[in-house]
Amino acid sequence: MSWARRNQNWLPWVGGTALVAIPIFLFPAAAPAWDILRLLIVWVVLWQWNTYLSRTRFGPIASPLLFGLTLLILWEMACRLFAIPSVILPPPSAIAVALSENTAILWGDWIQTVLKGAVSGWLIGSAAAIATALLVARSDFLRRGLLPVGNFVAALPIVGTAPILVMWFGFGWESKAAVVVVMVFFPVLVNTVAGLADTTAMQRDLMRTYGATPTQTLRLLNITAALPFVFNGLKIATTLALIGAIVAEFFGSPTFGLGFRISTEVGRLNLPTVWAAITVAAVTGSLWYGIIALIEKRLTFWHPSQRGRG
Repeated sequence: MSWARRNQNWLPWVGGTALVAIPIFLFPAAAPAWDILRLLIVWVVLWQWNTYLSRTRFGPIASPLLFGLTLLILWEMACRLFAIPSVILPPPSAIAVALSENTAILWGDWIQTVLKGAVSGWLIGSAAAIATALLVARSDFLRRGLLPVGNFVAALPIVGTAPILVMWFGFGWESKAAVVVVMVFFPVLVNTVAGLADTTAMQRDLMRTYGATPTQTLRLLNITAALPFVFNGLKIATTLALIGAIVAEFFGSPTFGLGFRISTEVGRLNLPTVWAAITVAAVTGSLWYGIIALIEKRLTFWHPSQRGRG
């Protein structure tokens, strides 16, 4: 079988892409309507590529990558074709330049905001929430009294609590960690309490039949059943932690941090650097969420939600 015959499914897309690319990138725009047509043609071609790749064995990886690349290409083209001012929407190329020129500064900001503020607060808040949930699960009094308070505190706006905590704990990373603790504590608590209660009467009777002590029942049955709920809370808490640490820096921080960088550069109308800081935060949040999801997959492989996943 010839090479062309083996690849006949995607060869037309290569030729079609080449035919589209020649008029789009070699000939100047004549009118706004032609610019819109360029965007539509590129979108259709890349969408078809994405549809084809999604049906191949590389689809789970290649398809989302191509989708993201499509968005970046359309973003770049729109900024250039319609001459969008950088103070309104900088193109991805300008954001990439800002990233490369401010790598050292953004690295220091990342350490201040993510490692010192978000991660430390997430660890403290999550550990405290899980420990409290173990107590709440064994006491109806605490469950009836603490959970309504938790719902009330979780509904408080961060723009109201962050300035108070900054005044209490100072302008260092400690105040940002305190904001994160408040934001992540109750979501993790509520999910963990729900998970500890997610056992059937038959399972509890079986543990009693085996002569298990309350501690053994908690360890072998309740905590195991609660793991999917705990990880749901932890994944939610990762995004809340990053948001809380960044927003808290708007109300007072040292001369570095992602939140400080965003608020400062907005005042200077340096939007490429603002978007560079946002990109760093977005990538960090995605990787953080992915790491927790990977750990969840390893530890809760027995749960129905993990079955059938590659």
